[in-house]
Amino acid sequence: MLYLSTRGDPQRRRFCEILLEGLAPDGGLYLPEQYPQVDARRLQEWRHVWQARDYADLAFEVLSLYIDDIPADDLLALCRKTYTAQVFGSEAIVPLRHLEGELHIEALSNGPTLAFKDMAMQLLGHLFEYELTRRGEELNILGATSGDTGSAAEYAMRDKRGVRVFMTSPQGRMSPFQQAQMFSLLDPNIHNIAIEGVFDDCQDIVKAVSGDLAFKRQFRIGTVNSINWARLLAQVVYYFAGYFQATSGNEQKVSFCVPSGNFGNVCAGHVARQMGLPIDRLVVATNENDVLDEFFRTGLYRVRGSADTFETSSPSMDISKASNFERFVFDLLGRDAQRTAQLFGPALARDGFFDLSADPLFAQAATRHGFASGRSTHANRLDTIRDCDQRLGQTIDPHTADAVKVAREHMRHGIPMIALETALPIKFAATLVEALGREPERPAAFEGIEQLPKRVQVMPADVQKVKQYMVEHCA
Repeated sequence: MLYLSTRGDPQRRRFCEILLEGLAPDGGLYLPEQYPQVDARRLQEWRHVWQARDYADLAFEVLSLYIDDIPADDLLALCRKTYTAQVFGSEAIVPLRHLEGELHIEALSNGPTLAFKDMAMQLLGHLFEYELTRRGEELNILGATSGDTGSAAEYAMRDKRGVRVFMTSPQGRMSPFQQAQMFSLLDPNIHNIAIEGVFDDCQDIVKAVSGDLAFKRQFRIGTVNSINWARLLAQVVYYFAGYFQATSGNEQKVSFCVPSGNFGNVCAGHVARQMGLPIDRLVVATNENDVLDEFFRTGLYRVRGSADTFETSSPSMDISKASNFERFVFDLLGRDAQRTAQLFGPALARDGFFDLSADPLFAQAATRHGFASGRSTHANRLDTIRDCDQRLGQTIDPHTADAVKVAREHMRHGIPMIALETALPIKFAATLVEALGREPERPAAFEGIEQLPKRVQVMPADVQKVKQYMVEHCA
C-alpha cells in the first residue's frame, strides 16, 4: 500500500514513513493511492469477528489492508495491546445503546481521557513507540487541540520511549476539566503551550512548523492531529463496529451523525463508506461555527478569522478551518491534485473562501458520497440534553447533543441512525449544570483533578516563539 499527497507531490510513501511525518512535503495530506474494497464475503467475515466481541481483531483486519510494512503478528499484537476492556471499560470497547426509535448512540468516550480521541491516540502511542524503537530514533510531536486531542495524546504518549509532546491549545477556550486533564501532567516529556488566540491559530502554527522542512527534519517533528493519516485510519474501525451492532445482516444500511469541527471523525466515516461499508448518509453536525454546514448546504467553503470564531458550549468544535476537509474535497474532485492544491493553497489564505456551488461535482457530495449536514445552537444543546435526560433517562455531553439534535432532523424510515458520542458529560460540567441543575457523574479517577498542580507555558500566536521553545526543550 502506497500513499500520495492531496496536492500532487510525486513521491509515494509507505505507511511507517507517513506515520512519523504528518503533512506531506508540499503541504498536502496523505491518502492511500486507492481505498481497499470490502466485498460481501469479507464484510460477513468481519461481522463474525465482531460477534466474537473482539474489537482488537476487527481493528487488525481493517488496519492490515492499509499497513503492509509492519509484520502481521506485530500489528495484531499492537491492536490487542491497545483495545482492552481494562483501558476502554468494556469488552465491546464501543458499545451501542438505543436512544429512541431508530436512533442509537455509539459510545466512543470510555477511554483514559473520556473522549473519542482515545480510540485512535492509544493505538498511535503504541505505533510510535514500535516504529521509533525499530529505527532507533526519537520524535518530537507538535500538536494542536481544541480540547480533547491534547489530553488524549498526552495520556497516550506520557510513558512512551523516544517521544516528546508539545501541545498547543487556545488559552481559556477549553473547559476547566479539559485544561486540568492536560496541564496537570507533569511528566518531563509533556509540554503544554497555551496560545493567545483560537484553535485555528494553534493549527496554523502546527502547519507552519510542519511546512518548514529543514526545521522539521532537524528536530524530528511529527504530529498527532488528525492530519496524521494513522490517526484517522484508526477511527475507521468504529464505523464498522457501529454498523455490525446496529444491523443483523449486511443487506441493511445505516447512517451516522457526527459532531464535527476539524472533519477528521466524519472523514473516517467517508473512508469506511469508500471501502464499501453500507452507509446511507454521513450527517455532519456543527455548532455555531458552521463552516462545514454552510458548505454542504451551498457549496461555499468560507473560513472564519479568529475574531469571527465563536466561543460556544461545545468548545471542541469551535473550529473554522477544517484540516481534514481537504481529503474529502480531493476525492470529491476525482482526486485532482492540481485543483486541490489551488483551492487549499495560498488562494484560500488570501481570499478566505472557495465556491464549488456551480461545479457539477458538488452535487456528488450528497448523491455519490452521502453527505448531509445540520447546525445546532446553545439553546438547542440545552433542550436536547434536558430531553434525553428527563424523557429518555440518558445524560449526554454538549457535542453529542449537537449530533442527536441534527440526527433527529435527518432520520429515514427503516434506516438506523447512529449518533457518535464524543465525550462524557463531566468534561463540560458547567453546561450540564445549566441544562439539568446538577453536576454530571464524575469517574472516581478524576476526583479533584481541577485542584492538581499545573504546568503550562502561555505564548502569543507566534510560530517563531513556538519553534524557539521547542529547540530549548528538545535536548
